[in-house]
Amino acid sequence: MMKYLRHMVVFVQIVESGSISQAAKQLNLSKSVVSQMLSSLEEALDVHLLNRTTRRQVLTPAGQTFFKQCKEIQTLSDQAWQETRESQKKPRGPITISAPHALVDTVVAPAVGRLVASCSHIEPTLVTDDERVNLYEKGIDLAIRVGEMPSSDYRQRKLGSFCEILCASPEYTTKNALSPDIILNQDRTRSDVDYIANIWQGHHVLHRCRHNATQDEITFTIHANRMANTLPAVIALAKAGAGLALIPDFLFAPLQEKRQLVNILPEYTFSSVPVYAIHAFGHQPPALVKSCISVIKEEMAGLSKVSKGVDG
Repeated sequence: MMKYLRHMVVFVQIVESGSISQAAKQLNLSKSVVSQMLSSLEEALDVHLLNRTTRRQVLTPAGQTFFKQCKEIQTLSDQAWQETRESQKKPRGPITISAPHALVDTVVAPAVGRLVASCSHIEPTLVTDDERVNLYEKGIDLAIRVGEMPSSDYRQRKLGSFCEILCASPEYTTKNALSPDIILNQDRTRSDVDYIANIWQGHHVLHRCRHNATQDEITFTIHANRMANTLPAVIALAKAGAGLALIPDFLFAPLQEKRQLVNILPEYTFSSVPVYAIHAFGHQPPALVKSCISVIKEEMAGLSKVSKGVDG
């Protein structure tokens, strides 16, 4: 039956146009092709649909019923076509967005919240997850990820970047007499200071930074002896005086203002960390996905303003 869908469309056009000749003009087909399609349809159905004379055409009883049903199918297909095209113009419907702890409260939630305020038909679900999960298996429409992205079948778009700050609480810094010289010792490996790492970093954390004045690059490793599986937990441990931690500059800035954390290496800048939007919709993502990427990218741009307030 599926191969006769086009024949059914042609049949509807014949009826509505009043003749095979007019239908052929409307469909930009030859009269013989339209006539042949009608004959093929009647042959496949084993029923006569139209009585035709030189002056007029009249639907048979079977043709009247068949026309009504074909028209309903055409109406539904036109509606599906139009609604799908409209969905690409204005974002609407459900969307599931995954993002790491560092960016949910500061970037993703505020950005998506603004979008929902202007487009009330959007139904977002935000999932906080630091792991790089499989989008297909987890039903994720859009993932925000931190760090360089490996090659994959997903579409990637860079949203921005941020730097990180090696910091500790003022109490821990004073108690251990921390200074850049102590951290950047000659052998470039530290195991005599406490370090709080996210589990994915492992126990031996390699750091690269550049001196702001000389631009000399420094590489050093710190052994982590405190671990957590979320960034908020890492920050909470650092604020409590458990040791050093490397955290995003935009999260460090307000904590610095409150004197809860201090920059251990104020004369050095760590390499910037890229942030990407990832989805599995190929070259034509839905309007809702594109809109969410756009507002999140705008929110990311605001992080640079926060970062400028970070100093020693």
